[in-house]
Amino acid sequence: MTNNNLIEATKNYVRATLKDAEGGHDWFHTLRVFNNSLLISKGENVNSLVVALGALLHDIADSKFHDGDDTIGPKMAREFLFKYNVDSLVIEHVINIIENISFNKSLEKCEKFTSPELDVVQDADRLDAIGAIGIARCFNYGGFKNRKLFDPSIKPNMNMTKEEYKKSTAPTINHFYEKLLLLSDKMNTKTGKRIAKQRHQFMELYLDQFYAEWDGKK
Repeated sequence: MTNNNLIEATKNYVRATLKDAEGGHDWFHTLRVFNNSLLISKGENVNSLVVALGALLHDIADSKFHDGDDTIGPKMAREFLFKYNVDSLVIEHVINIIENISFNKSLEKCEKFTSPELDVVQDADRLDAIGAIGIARCFNYGGFKNRKLFDPSIKPNMNMTKEEYKKSTAPTINHFYEKLLLLSDKMNTKTGKRIAKQRHQFMELYLDQFYAEWDGKK
């Protein structure tokens, strides 16, 4: 099987698996991350197959929708890739990307896996969490979890542990401060940093407008 055929088979698998997923973590999110990864890869020295497979499989079973179990996604990805006789080194690299891509992983105080391919896919995933689409995804998930839009009495928690982050039920606006506005400074690649800067500025403008409307000033 050629790499192109493997990538097409992976797309079909992910599309079918995520057909009923929550709107912010569905096939279209994966496709945007895949396309962002291809764009960022142009400026990086990376294994393009690992990047493509890592991007396509990174959210195959997000732990948020599996009672916090972050072992399901890697297991599903491994079984899929093994079925297609993918090289074992490629499989392990893709699994490492899936296991280390999430923002909550950065809240752990331990040695972490690193690679240029992870840098690319992580930037691509983080870009989809900010800007106009990031705002839409944020409120879509907040609605999915029946969270408040905003509550001035509940302040953002800027020092959460990984477990506190995963269990948080705070209003959606808090998520901007607890994660989204932090991502621009966490980008790994030159292209990721460039795109993130504009999307970050858009979120700041959005929040200014939100508070002005909330307080009846505009």
